[in-house]
Amino acid sequence: MKVVSASDFQLNRENDYGTPEQNETVKTIVQAVRTEGDTALLRYTEQLDRIRLTAGQLRVTDEELQAAYQKVEPTFVEAIRAAADNIRAFHMKQKRNSWMDVQPDGSILGQIIRPLKRVGVYVPGGKAAYPSSVLMNVIPAQVAGVPEIVMVTPPSTGGEEGINPYILVAAAEAGVTELYRVGGAQAIAALAYGTDSIARVDKICGPGNIFVALAKREVYGAVNIDSLAGPSEIAILADDTAQPAYIAADLLSQAEHDEMASAILVTPSRKLGEAVAAEVERQLELLPRRDIARASIDHYGAVVVTESLTEGIELINRLAPEHLEIITEEPMSLAGRIENAGAIFLGPYSSEPVGDYFAGPNHIIPTNGTARFASPVDLDDFIKKSSLIYYSREALLANGEQIMELARREGLEGHARAIAIRLEQER
Repeated sequence: MKVVSASDFQLNRENDYGTPEQNETVKTIVQAVRTEGDTALLRYTEQLDRIRLTAGQLRVTDEELQAAYQKVEPTFVEAIRAAADNIRAFHMKQKRNSWMDVQPDGSILGQIIRPLKRVGVYVPGGKAAYPSSVLMNVIPAQVAGVPEIVMVTPPSTGGEEGINPYILVAAAEAGVTELYRVGGAQAIAALAYGTDSIARVDKICGPGNIFVALAKREVYGAVNIDSLAGPSEIAILADDTAQPAYIAADLLSQAEHDEMASAILVTPSRKLGEAVAAEVERQLELLPRRDIARASIDHYGAVVVTESLTEGIELINRLAPEHLEIITEEPMSLAGRIENAGAIFLGPYSSEPVGDYFAGPNHIIPTNGTARFASPVDLDDFIKKSSLIYYSREALLANGEQIMELARREGLEGHARAIAIRLEQER
């Protein structure tokens, strides 16, 4: 793991959404599913997933969900239920209510908050299966009151046996209302436009590979989407009070996700930085996914030595990392100086996997520096708001002239006359 000064550090993060060939492939798939429905959906499932299905086999049955419980350990069920309780409790605190404000003149202004009716959740099945992502997508939607939560996942996340049973159990525990064995760009298109077997949704959430990300971008507008997620990221801000072994383990916890994941230590202590770099090498040799982690560390990993913690904070704010750990003598005192980070983990025991799996806050967090303007998934992702305006006669008489003034300055005489005709009638 390379150790560099802050002045020499550059993160070669590519904000690139696919090659021209990948974009063209996705457009072809999306258009085919949009026009042909199930026919194209099943064709691409056979072509890309090597599994032949009929339309009647797309939906996972309740019996299959219950059978999955027999294939997982009781300890997993216990852990997933405890995690679900924590996630649900955290998101319950984000609930908001509709409101109305009665003005002295009798006018009423307000906001009506409603859940989306139907949400689609994509659960990937590539390099690994992620039951935790099922909880993080589904539970906020459920707490928000979404009545129809539709999940899609590739038909062979569990290999030849079909869908990974851990994903099925997580879906059942989280409260998925419909589950379909279909993945890739074709699944996104089905959710966006609907087929005979899968009714269209209002919003699509959940991570996936580059083809899923490109498909989400392609269908945006026909439906809403959560984000265009990039590879996972972790940055750790630490001083010489930190344990090198802890830091190395946390860096590798993200590096094992993907060859393009980034793992960066920022520290004013060169001694700590060199110790962490050596510890990363030692721990890498013991990691089952060491080939993936090695590629990540070699291409997107670094130890950045700064002049001070203040310079380190400035660098962190420029990076705007998905996950930020602060492992310093007084981490709480630094948290308020962090302007850009998706999730902030304070202290040596707040390891990033605590947030990934169990603490309660959502682990679907902005990547690629988008924490400058974006937020983790929460209840706001699953609601819509309508403004409420009841204007009284008194309010219109008092404010009508100013409304007409603004309309006419924009050259919209029809707007002004819509007010004028009422003023003439009521005066």
